[in-house]
Amino acid sequence: MQPTDHAKSVPPIDLPVPSLPCSPPPTYDMRMTTAWDVRLDDGRVLRVHDSAPRISAVQDGGGPRDAFTILWHTGSPQTGALLDPLLAATAERGIRLLSYGRPGYGGSTVLPERDVASAASDVAQIADTLGLDRFAVMGHSGGGPHALACAALLPDRISGVVALASLAPFEVDGIDDWFGGMASDGESLRAAARGREARERYEATAEFDATSFIDRDYALLDGAWASLGADAGRASSEGPEGLIADDLSFVKPWGFEVSTITAPVLIVQGGLDRIIPPSHGDWLMRHIPGAELWFRPGDGHISILDSCPLAMDWLRQNA
Repeated sequence: MQPTDHAKSVPPIDLPVPSLPCSPPPTYDMRMTTAWDVRLDDGRVLRVHDSAPRISAVQDGGGPRDAFTILWHTGSPQTGALLDPLLAATAERGIRLLSYGRPGYGGSTVLPERDVASAASDVAQIADTLGLDRFAVMGHSGGGPHALACAALLPDRISGVVALASLAPFEVDGIDDWFGGMASDGESLRAAARGREARERYEATAEFDATSFIDRDYALLDGAWASLGADAGRASSEGPEGLIADDLSFVKPWGFEVSTITAPVLIVQGGLDRIIPPSHGDWLMRHIPGAELWFRPGDGHISILDSCPLAMDWLRQNA
């Protein structure tokens, strides 16, 4: 998602970040989540966020590694920090929630020419560091394709995937106009399709189109999902590289075929979404074997997130 006026007005909040441990801290403080940097095989660093402190109090025996775990793929732009409504829903269910900043966001090393598939390798190394063999993934907006990449490329590790308001692959058969129904006619993604230089020029003068969101979206950004707007503001203040790299990755080959996904897949799509139009969710449902579609006709790009608690229940039931 693009930054909103709500997001720009909120000052960033710094999180405590330990320095490069090879595994999570051995004790857990219920008062806060943890964040730390994971160094990858190629020398890059990813900033990882973990809700393990919040779930430790509802665990009867065992530790965070024994909990049902969901790795959340954030929208664009987001730092990777865990958002309040997601933390509340997972804590209530005894679910461990993880997230990370994609390259160029929130303290993670830039990777300018990345494709969507590269997320799977990054996530595999995060999971190895945490000692996680199997887990579920969820992604919203720009995070949706990255969640699907994990399902396609890590079939032995992904127990299920939820993609909320996710893009479909670019220039595929079955969508007459990939940009059709997008606010501002998908200007940022159209610029990305012309290459990095065009996308960077667009970013220099880009302005948010207020018609991207419906009234309920704005109400939630002022209320229950205010943490999303604050985090988008923080991500935007850190510079545009993460967002530019995301857009470029969406409009070139993703590096995998969604038709190869074997894990249970839930597509959640709002009928009033003007950032990711319903045609994208419909295409994903038709091209991912066995995929289930929850179509919510009255939801926009933000209000669709209110389905997350039920989607988490779906992931656990289908694991």
